Amino acid sequence: MTVSTISSAVHITPVAIKTFFAHGKRRARKYKNGDTEEDPKDDIFFDEAFHIVKAFIEMGTRNTIESLQAFTNTHVPAPYWASVSPVRVPLSSCNQAADILIDWFGPEELKQVVGGERWWQVRGLDGVDGEWITETDYLSDLNVKNDKNMSKDDQDILRMEHLDRVMLYVHGGGYCWGSINTHRYQIIRYARKFRGRAFAVNYRKAPQYPWPCPLQDVLAAYLFLIRPPLNALHRAVPPSRVVFAGDSAGGGLCLTLLTILRDMGLPPPAGAVLISPWVDLTHSFPSIMNNVDTDIIPAHGFLAKPSTLWPIDLLPPKDGRVQPSKSNPPPEPGHADTLKPSASRLQREQRPKKLPQSDASNVSAAKSSTPTDQGGHSDDDPSKGIQYGDFQPKPPKVLMDNKDDIPLELKSQIQLYATTEQLTHPSVSPVLQGSLGNLPPLYILAGDGEVLRDEIIYIAHRAACPSEYPVRDGVTKDSKRQLSNCKNFTTPTKVHLQVFDGMCHVLTVFSFTDSAKYAYRSIAEFVGHVTDNDEAHLNRSPFPELHRPVSSVWSHDHELDPHRRKRGSRTSRMKKSGLSEAQPSDNALDINLYKEGVQNLVKEIGCDNAELRSAIDDKNATVDIPGITMIRERVDIWGKTRPMEAKEDIPALRIRPEEIGLIREAPAIRWVKGQDEWDATFKKSAQKAIRQRRTLESKASTLIERAIEQGLVLHSGRTDMSQKSHGIQASHVKSTSDQSIDGTIQEDRRWGPFDLDDETPPPSAIAGRRDTPEAVALLKKCIYYTAPITHETVPKLSARDALRAAFDPHDDPTRPPRQSVSEQQVRTHVIPVHGLRLWDALVGYFMRESSKKALDGTKHAAAAIRHTGMNIGIIDGEADTC
Repeated sequence: MTVSTISSAVHITPVAIKTFFAHGKRRARKYKNGDTEEDPKDDIFFDEAFHIVKAFIEMGTRNTIESLQAFTNTHVPAPYWASVSPVRVPLSSCNQAADILIDWFGPEELKQVVGGERWWQVRGLDGVDGEWITETDYLSDLNVKNDKNMSKDDQDILRMEHLDRVMLYVHGGGYCWGSINTHRYQIIRYARKFRGRAFAVNYRKAPQYPWPCPLQDVLAAYLFLIRPPLNALHRAVPPSRVVFAGDSAGGGLCLTLLTILRDMGLPPPAGAVLISPWVDLTHSFPSIMNNVDTDIIPAHGFLAKPSTLWPIDLLPPKDGRVQPSKSNPPPEPGHADTLKPSASRLQREQRPKKLPQSDASNVSAAKSSTPTDQGGHSDDDPSKGIQYGDFQPKPPKVLMDNKDDIPLELKSQIQLYATTEQLTHPSVSPVLQGSLGNLPPLYILAGDGEVLRDEIIYIAHRAACPSEYPVRDGVTKDSKRQLSNCKNFTTPTKVHLQVFDGMCHVLTVFSFTDSAKYAYRSIAEFVGHVTDNDEAHLNRSPFPELHRPVSSVWSHDHELDPHRRKRGSRTSRMKKSGLSEAQPSDNALDINLYKEGVQNLVKEIGCDNAELRSAIDDKNATVDIPGITMIRERVDIWGKTRPMEAKEDIPALRIRPEEIGLIREAPAIRWVKGQDEWDATFKKSAQKAIRQRRTLESKASTLIERAIEQGLVLHSGRTDMSQKSHGIQASHVKSTSDQSIDGTIQEDRRWGPFDLDDETPPPSAIAGRRDTPEAVALLKKCIYYTAPITHETVPKLSARDALRAAFDPHDDPTRPPRQSVSEQQVRTHVIPVHGLRLWDALVGYFMRESSKKALDGTKHAAAAIRHTGMNIGIIDGEADTC
């Protein structure tokens, strides 16, 4: 059974029932034992939502990755209170982004690490899907109905123009699933809170479009905002009015994009909000093992039922997916280190530093004066981990817990986003960026119970304190750019880090909790602050909590939600939808929590500084509280803040740089065990997928042969070997003197599957495959419908082939076949209520019930106080009854 609304309900309903009864037993046991520790799961609504999300993700791992992608990329209509206008980022913006990335990588990295400069520009759609999102009540009254050719969506884009705060939102989903549809309700909430508009980008996803495809799409979306093409409806948005925001994989993409903009001297946004950013794909931090039970992420990672798409090795290699390494010469920069270092190699690597090969203690002593030790690392630190001298193994070799053990070597790709050899590239795992300094202000949020907690805490401190937390030497040895960045970008980035007690990955999903309500309010205040003030002001005071005069949020207590004002006029539209949709109501809770957090922060900052204390106490002050470059806080389950412990007391900050960004033994073994279980469980599915691949390869060959018969001719400029490998013989390649092919590339260029000469796409990349239905669909579209400029002719589909396409579920006789579900949204009319809408309705129900429960508790407490006051005579009973 594939991932669908029905299968999700069948799988999740027993989980919800089980959680309901288990919750009561656990609470009773906790009460009996006198356990007073606060846990978010003490709330039945969070307990249910947590296990529902966890169960859904686990169900997704037991289905094919295409099935999960299709379900989470199904188009879902927007709620009536929001204005959502779909647009497409054009190829011109995509090509500008590609040119920037080509310059950033450089020819050597493009060839040795990325695999070329064309394959990742291949796409099925004519751009990148995106959406402009805001509150319907925020639209202006601009009259644009005179143009009969303009749709309502286009009109709404023009009516948003006065909203000058813009959030570029990049959704998460492990780089391989999720879409603007799964995150739309969250984005609407952000836009409502910060009183602006958001632009959500539906970037291409792995494994069909692996790194750096998503990076190109997000960069293209940013360029589309600040440098719109001539035919775009919106005016250029100043970068100072844009804020990046992303969760999980989206947060990692935002951080990587910020470093690229910095390196290339391009205008950065005003700031960035990183929600549980995934920044270390090697899983080298301890929380990846310690927090499995308290997070929604599956223990074995994002595995999948075998299909023609994934995994690459449908059946495990003869000797297993992990094997002991063998010794060979050291690799070239950017290539995988599959070796255990020989004595001569270690001596050769250590000689420039004049460190004795035989004395490990001398190595430690020589390192004691480096910036590493300035960050709190000492030789007697029991938590510093294993000492390996200067040797830092590259994937797919595994860093062993015992340095005397023969290193293991992974024989299968472990992440869908990038090959195992690419995981240590700084644009894949931004924790390995040479420097995270000189970036715009960052607001970083993490859950204390999530598996990514440690890496999030670490990158926040790396950004705020570049000199205290240097990157490991292996990164700068392999990349001149990263070495240069270490030297050039030393200015601390302004960072506000908050770790939420007991919360799991992407806490904002659980929007009905007090923690999430506080987070939404704080994010809105951050967006407003960094977009409303100039760069000089932000350099002096980057945090809204320290801004004077105080934010306008302090005067919003009396405001009613705009939906409440118009609820009566829209009731009929709710009934027509077939759903009792959640009414988003903003009460004073999140505002009060934010106020209380600000008061706690300024008291903590000013307690030891008389000048700051006087500024804090002055309610009429107009000068910001200066001199603060990093705010470090923890947030309890009620949304109340407190200072974070000292840096030296945080285990994640005591890890040595040479251990970061390396695949560790424990996570690798756990992944192998999980994959072995999947191999055994889905062996028949894997064997079936192997047969299907052969059939599809034959189908692709037949498609190319018939296209040639129908007149397909390509430009020359490729070697005979590459022509043969792509199914095109030299006799069907036409010579041309057009310099736009081999010389200056035109702005409207577009590459196809036949344009990958001398390139080596990753094994999962759709551009280089012929053995999946989506690869065949891309091939057909590039031949018959959207031919790149490297095609001399566009053949006409024969009647016989059109008839065959009519009976093919993956094809269409009259229009281009559907493209990959990792890129093109699915539109279904089979089930009127999609599972994504059901989830949003469920969250709305939890929000209403949580608010009602909180209100009932407040009334009960007030009644108890009145009753006690009457008993002791300090409250007049008659006055109480008036």
